[in-house]
Amino acid sequence: MEYEAVIGLEVHVQLGTQSKIFCSCSTEFGAPPNTHTCPVCLGLPGVLPVLNRKVVEYAIKAALALNCKINPISVFARKNYFYPDLPKGYQISQYELPLAEYGYLEIETSQGKRRIGITRVHMEEDAGKNLHGEFGNPHSYVDLNRTGVPLIEIVSEPDIRTPEEARLYLQKMRTIMRYLEVSDADMEKGEMRCDANISIRPKGEEKFGVKTELKNMNSFRHVQRALEYEIKRQEKVLEEGGHIVQETLLWNPQLGVTETMRSKEEAHDYRYFPEPDLVPLEVSQEWLEEVKSTLPELPEEKKARFMDRYGLPSYDAEVLTSSREMAGFFEEAVKAHTSPKAIANWVMVELMGHLNADNKSIQESPVSPGQMAQLVALIEGGTISGKMAKDVFAKTYQTGKDPHIIVEEEGLVQLSDESELGTIVDKVLEDNPKEVEKYLSGKTKIMGFFVGQVMKATKGKANPQMVNQLLGRKLKERRP
Repeated sequence: MEYEAVIGLEVHVQLGTQSKIFCSCSTEFGAPPNTHTCPVCLGLPGVLPVLNRKVVEYAIKAALALNCKINPISVFARKNYFYPDLPKGYQISQYELPLAEYGYLEIETSQGKRRIGITRVHMEEDAGKNLHGEFGNPHSYVDLNRTGVPLIEIVSEPDIRTPEEARLYLQKMRTIMRYLEVSDADMEKGEMRCDANISIRPKGEEKFGVKTELKNMNSFRHVQRALEYEIKRQEKVLEEGGHIVQETLLWNPQLGVTETMRSKEEAHDYRYFPEPDLVPLEVSQEWLEEVKSTLPELPEEKKARFMDRYGLPSYDAEVLTSSREMAGFFEEAVKAHTSPKAIANWVMVELMGHLNADNKSIQESPVSPGQMAQLVALIEGGTISGKMAKDVFAKTYQTGKDPHIIVEEEGLVQLSDESELGTIVDKVLEDNPKEVEKYLSGKTKIMGFFVGQVMKATKGKANPQMVNQLLGRKLKERRP
């Protein structure tokens, strides 16, 4: 039987404010344990939370970018559960009246464009962090620095059908959050965390199957691998006549398997009720318009503009707009030398190849947009060949010197004098009569040999296009 997966994602994004959601404690990462705490985030008796306005603005920006409707009134709620990393015994979240609802995110898959519905976006505080078996002893510890760090939870509709779609959805989500500058959304650092609900059903059937929940997926690759494994596992259970058990599973990346964390026969009763210490949040139309005016050009809009203004193909525009910084680098280079497609190729292939090899971001690029433009101008002006340009680029990357200075210092100017090149081509043909004979007898693939000999004679400086033209003409003249 052919099955279809039904996947919904719950994504937590840590907002990049300097202080926590309900107190003025720092959100800085990596401080000594329990140093960024106060009576409010420690949940001491008699303290009152005060909502951070910047958190609300960041959350509104994220919700607008995800095409959500912002509710004029939303209410904070207490989500009650008991765990050592939750000092109050409850988490302040939103439940019945969230900040935003009814959004969507569009992704480009191998099968075309897909729209994934977003049920809701709401604000909440993060819990602390439990440490087990740290410091070389068997005891458990709790670090409450993270308690009260602001989060938004983004809940998708069960519209995702493949692990590939789940990965693309998360990658697009991260890109948007970074464009908005509301979060770095780095999964490896826990700034974006994802839980997945997954079930399978016979293809064509409307009714959902029994779902499992997947946790502990801290990279896009882990999300895709975990979902692939869980789909196959559920298919195998059903094919063998078994039943799927509703449970929470952890992904074990070392073994590449999902493992039971706890059974989940029924949804946990968190006994939600309105937070009595916080008044309902009112987002006025005026405030909403103010936040809306701060939204940057988002990836989809930028991609469309790159294709329209610069004539770039969809793939190039998609890659270049995958980060705000890369898009900015490209546009700065094009301002210096208007050759969009050539600059796009050099940014995507050579520059990103070097940066990835060094595990660097585009912000850390030793090659500036102006230097990239200069390199392309040297190629298009005939000063250097594409092959020479790769060497020049590598030296610019290593030294920071401008390409034209490297060309001058190392005498790398391309030889494009037709008379001088013609003399060299004649000598190559005279020195290789057997190869000339083979070419004239129809073995035209030997042309590469002649080009190589000319390049060798000129130490790689000959204009390749001119060499091919001269060889073609002079060999044609030798035909009987």
